[in-house]
Amino acid sequence: MSAIPNHKGKTEMKKILFASVAAMGLTVSACDSAAENQAEDQIEATEDAADAEIDAMEDAGAITDGQADAMEAEVEAEADAAEDAVDAADPATPAEVPAQ
Repeated sequence: MSAIPNHKGKTEMKKILFASVAAMGLTVSACDSAAENQAEDQIEATEDAADAEIDAMEDAGAITDGQADAMEAEVEAEADAAEDAVDAADPATPAEVPAQ
């Protein structure tokens, strides 16, 4: 007997990550390198918490392996975007140039 996937979890993860990123955006506008590091640490902690919740949903059978992988990839992409925004907002740190 298979469990019905819980798509609500994906929506909740997006809301949590979005709220964290929005809060970061408000506090990062005039930060220095120490504040940038703190912001990036908070983004990483949020990403880790989201990954743990996704893993718990997968372990409980609420979502499939494929759904978990997709959700984790989305969380990672959003965290990367948030870190890029933090880097761009800190005038002491040059923005990373993507590899071509």
